[in-house]
Amino acid sequence: MKKLLVLFLVSSTCFAVEPSSERQTELRLLLKNDCGACHGLLLQGGLGSPLQPQDLIQKSDDYLIETIMNGRKGTAMPPWKPFLNRDEIVWLVQLLRKPN
Repeated sequence: MKKLLVLFLVSSTCFAVEPSSERQTELRLLLKNDCGACHGLLLQGGLGSPLQPQDLIQKSDDYLIETIMNGRKGTAMPPWKPFLNRDEIVWLVQLLRKPN
């Protein structure tokens, strides 16, 4: 039972519902404009850390999802949970991991 629970938790990002194509366009704009305001317009870093695929290799999906959802206390990273649901955040993390 414990193994099944661990497997579910580890693979939970695989079960996310993909946003509609219209919402994906909105999320791409949010990533470029809102995230880009701190992480750089090319997401190569600025006030916030770089968000290029090679910069995220050492970070787990769960870490990135948690960061986007709840922000980081003591930093400029705000919580996005009021504006994005978990599936949208999972989709953004997958997008960030794709090579350009």
